[in-house]
Amino acid sequence: MQTFKKEERLCSRKVISELFEKGNSFTVHPLRTIWLKTIFESHFPAKILIVVPNKNIKKAVDRNKIKRRIKEVYRKHKELLYEHLKRTGQQYVFALIYLDKNIIPFKELEEKIILTLQRLINIT
Repeated sequence: MQTFKKEERLCSRKVISELFEKGNSFTVHPLRTIWLKTIFESHFPAKILIVVPNKNIKKAVDRNKIKRRIKEVYRKHKELLYEHLKRTGQQYVFALIYLDKNIIPFKELEEKIILTLQRLINIT
């Protein structure tokens, strides 16, 4: 199931503001993860928001490249998280915020996102 559908993306402004107000966070450089346990109508156990701030990466082309890479890595490795959440019957929303001022290589980004997903599993 290596897809990344619209239903898996966090779009609701209400839920996003609640996530940033009440959510817990941790950092695996260059990614900061903010997560919140919640309940929503979907057959996916997690929804994700990907943020690359304009303050750190000035060019939209570069911001979009980083977002595409994050989405691709998440798409390939989300099963780690999904299996755990389905087993425990939990639902989470979370945001991945890119903190670095430079574009890091794909392999390094992949390692960091895998670490982030494993840490989310350990927290839940």
